[in-house]
Amino acid sequence: MNPTFGFLSGGLLACLSLACAPAQAGQATRALAAPAATVNAAIDLSNGFRPLHIGNGGMSITSGSKSARFDVPIPPIPSIHVRVGHMRHIPCRGRSEVVAIGHNVLLPEDRNVCDVVAIFGNAVVHGTVSDSVVTIFGSSRVDGNVGNSVVSVLGNTHIDSFVAQSAVAVLGNVHLGPQAVVGGQVVNILGKAIITPTTVIQGGTVNLLSGFAHALPGLQTWSDHCLIFGRLLAPRLDVVWAWEVALALLAFYLLLAALFHEGLQRCVLTLEEHPGQSILAALAMVLLTPMLMLALVMTVIGIAVVPLLWFALLCAGIFGRVVTLGWLGRRLLRAARAGAVPPVVEVLVGGIVVLLLYMVPLLGLIVWALVGLLGFGALSYAGLLAVRNARGDRPGPQPAAAAQTGCGPGPEASAGPAAPAAGCAASPTGAQGAAADGANGSTANPPAATASAQDLMTLPRAGFWLRMAALLIDLVLVGFALAVIGHHGADGVLLVLAGYGAVMWRLNGTTVGGIICNLKVVRLDGRPIGWETAILRALGCFLSLVAAGLGFFWIAFDREHQGWHDKIAGTVVVLVPRSKGLV
Repeated sequence: MNPTFGFLSGGLLACLSLACAPAQAGQATRALAAPAATVNAAIDLSNGFRPLHIGNGGMSITSGSKSARFDVPIPPIPSIHVRVGHMRHIPCRGRSEVVAIGHNVLLPEDRNVCDVVAIFGNAVVHGTVSDSVVTIFGSSRVDGNVGNSVVSVLGNTHIDSFVAQSAVAVLGNVHLGPQAVVGGQVVNILGKAIITPTTVIQGGTVNLLSGFAHALPGLQTWSDHCLIFGRLLAPRLDVVWAWEVALALLAFYLLLAALFHEGLQRCVLTLEEHPGQSILAALAMVLLTPMLMLALVMTVIGIAVVPLLWFALLCAGIFGRVVTLGWLGRRLLRAARAGAVPPVVEVLVGGIVVLLLYMVPLLGLIVWALVGLLGFGALSYAGLLAVRNARGDRPGPQPAAAAQTGCGPGPEASAGPAAPAAGCAASPTGAQGAAADGANGSTANPPAATASAQDLMTLPRAGFWLRMAALLIDLVLVGFALAVIGHHGADGVLLVLAGYGAVMWRLNGTTVGGIICNLKVVRLDGRPIGWETAILRALGCFLSLVAAGLGFFWIAFDREHQGWHDKIAGTVVVLVPRSKGLV
């Protein structure tokens, strides 16, 4: 017989005998007369677990073809299950995973899988899991063996079996039963650990912010009856705290509507008139905010601005929700043929409807996301329109002169080429006025250049598809040129394309693709395109492309058909008739 067997078996037998020896003779006599009880254990002998059976008739160990028995009577002890020695990884039989989204998971005792994952659902494991058990927005209850870890996020972790690594609960509690054996650490974040005296924990216990555990029962109930169904509220008394929070927020929104009613009306009107642009503005802000934060952090000096920016975004998000509620309430009241009502009433009506929608499964979370997205976009686009109107309201020498002579573009200039009024070109008054201004030094541009800029600004703006066709032509041209000089692959193509565009815009105001499609890039102020404008526009193209191409798609919805790079550089792309010429 292997000496290791005898050593470990004898030591275990002695410990159990001492622990279970009766303190009094009478108790010992009664114990020996009691029915037999057993202790099942497992000893790790370097190559696996070995079954161990202990009873009042003796102890036996089995290891493959080898066995050992000790006929030493011992008093009966309570039936327990223990495991002694190093925790070993349980091999995975095949590659089978159990993944559930929106419903519970039940693993029976006769199944052996690699992983168990439940999202918006609970996991009950009676079988064997060779790797990990993970639940998100749900609880996990493990009675079988787990070869790695058990993790629950926004849920509780119940273990009453062998877990080789860690037991983790985030915003939940860890419950360890009398037969639980954890080979790693027990970690609970914003929760607490409930451990029985016979539990074995080899890695210790880690508690983080366990003082918030008193709020977990209500949070767990809300997760089980609301969040798991994709909604924020439910018609239940055990989630009344969620209703209290929702009503408090609605009261705060009503206060904001009363204090800032003028700005609210302006933003609601923007959402009514420009819903597509508002959605694009929201997506643009969502994509640009992380890049802006990263740019501020990289400058080191801008780190101090990051908290202020976060606070501004938080305020914009809150007021954006008020805008969406006001817009929804206005449309509902208009459908009910109600007369003019204060903005507070519109927000109240929209808020009540949204609270009711929050109780609908799946639709509740969708409505919550859309309310924030639409409001934030409307607020962003309303700010953009305010900046644009402020620039357009500034009187300039060129528009004033055009208005006096009757030759300037009207409101319809962006929709098509405006025909000049009769006699404008040969008006002696206009020519003498321009000459006088030039003599007095009141204008920095020559009369001919001013007239040319005014002519270009009266031309129609180029649309999205035509500009994309010109860009495709330029891309093919640059790719062909790189292939001729021996460069293959996509590396550096965009950088060369941006440099090519900057040079062409500076020298000619257009590219080869623009010449073919009759397009020309002009500045909004009528000045010629300099190197700084050309380079800034080229760099802005990267921003338009990085944000999922949203900066280019903006051309299709913008009133001036400007992309993000156009707005950054202060340029527009106009459609030039062939009679005018591009070169």
